[in-house]
Amino acid sequence: MERKLYPLRPMQRWLIDTHFEKAKSTMMNIAFCFRLDPLIDVERLAKAINDTLEHHDIFKCRLAIDLETGDICQRFDGAISPTVFERMNAEQFELRKEQLRAPYNLIGTPLYRIHILEVDDQNYLYVDFYHAMMDGVSVSFLFLHELAMRYRGGLRTFQNPAPSYAERIIAEQNISDAELETSRNYWRRMLDGFDEDKHLPPADIHSREAWAQNTIDIDMQNVTTDYFKSAVIKENTFFIAATMLSVAKLTGSDDAIISWVHNGRINRRDMKLFGLMIEQLPIKFDFKRDITVSEYLAALDAELATGLTHMPGLDVIYSEGLEDYCVSFIMQGKINKTTYIIDDKPVEVVDVPQNDYSAVENAIDVEMNVNDDGSYTLVLDYDASRYSERAMKNFAATFDEIILALKDGGRMLSTILHGEGSQS
Repeated sequence: MERKLYPLRPMQRWLIDTHFEKAKSTMMNIAFCFRLDPLIDVERLAKAINDTLEHHDIFKCRLAIDLETGDICQRFDGAISPTVFERMNAEQFELRKEQLRAPYNLIGTPLYRIHILEVDDQNYLYVDFYHAMMDGVSVSFLFLHELAMRYRGGLRTFQNPAPSYAERIIAEQNISDAELETSRNYWRRMLDGFDEDKHLPPADIHSREAWAQNTIDIDMQNVTTDYFKSAVIKENTFFIAATMLSVAKLTGSDDAIISWVHNGRINRRDMKLFGLMIEQLPIKFDFKRDITVSEYLAALDAELATGLTHMPGLDVIYSEGLEDYCVSFIMQGKINKTTYIIDDKPVEVVDVPQNDYSAVENAIDVEMNVNDDGSYTLVLDYDASRYSERAMKNFAATFDEIILALKDGGRMLSTILHGEGSQS
């Protein structure tokens, strides 16, 4: 029987192409390990997980080679790979954690792993999804919410067919060529003039292997979530503005080009769709014309909204590699929580250490996390073959200073970029 092949969505293709730069790495693994409450029935939990897997076609996804064109495609007819049970002692578990996060064999195999680890008197759940099939919203919100609901017996919620990722791909094939080209030209203009030397902070390391990964977390001192309860600007726009000004200040440039991540879900049906939906949208701002902070934030917010209307044309960005080295911003919010709930019982996230397979995806990923007390933590995931930890701490300090400056709507941008007394 001939299997139906579906093209990769542009973002999927870009992630896979990026992965081929470091094919044996785990740069595309989205992995969590949870310490389960002793009262959670692991057999019942495994059934809830397996039922969730059966309900969504993304878990039947397999990458395949189109024999006529040689292109990597995908099909949605694979068998579900059920939850695996492993039994071990505490010492074995410490060794096992080092190897839980492993590379995927991409063609023809399941693109996720789910294990329940029974360790002496303590049980753990390990989930690992390949990023080109699942994004953070799918994992941290949709998947974990559904398995928790199924564990409690909330089956009525899932009686109807789930939104189909395969059907989403088919619908996107019907976008007109004229609409696509208009959007593609918008993105080409947005990235016109991008220069790695001009729009990335200057590298201060040149001796390590490319794509080496490191991460630092820095607590922000100059803003909390309370600020946005009365501010007229969106939280996301505010922090994108801070990222762009930080890049411009550190590079000494009169413009900034970065990219920002949107969850790609624009209606209620999309919010229930399991799969890779995120998009990475370039944004450019020219600081040659001196304006106030309020004017800057309003103009940037309008441009971000315009960009969302052109998402169908982002394929040109991925296919032509126009933003491979942009600084990338993502408003994580509380997506990386430390505790989840199953059956009213806390499920704590346990660190899964980086290993020899680890690698970084972008030059600098700027991630903003919201803490339970309303404070923010800036997470910089960066290419340690370019940047030292000291350089990233300097980026974070600059970022926090600019956050404070952005709270003064009447302040001129030139004074932020060049100091008080500057004139355009």
